[in-house]
Amino acid sequence: MHTPSLPFPRHQRLLGAAMLWLLGGGTLLLTTLVPLHTELLGWTPAFWLLGAPLVVLLVLEPTLPRQLLALRQSRRRHMLHATVWH
Repeated sequence: MHTPSLPFPRHQRLLGAAMLWLLGGGTLLLTTLVPLHTELLGWTPAFWLLGAPLVVLLVLEPTLPRQLLALRQSRRRHMLHATVWH
C-alpha cells in the first residue's frame, strides 16, 4: 500500500492542528469538563469539539477512512495469522 506524501508543509500543519483539536475536544467531552449537550446550547459543544475537526480532517485527507480501515484489516489478518501459527 502506497501512502502519498503530503505536498505542502501548510497541509501538514493543518492536518496536525485538526488532529490536536479532535484529541483535545474528545478529552474535554470524555472528562465531562464540557457537556455533550446543554439546555442553552444544544448539541453545539459536541459539534465544535468533535464534528468540526472530523470535517476538517475529511476535507484535508478524503482517503483517510479507507486507509484506516485497510490498516485495521491488515492488523487483524496479521493477528489471526500469528495466533494460528504460534
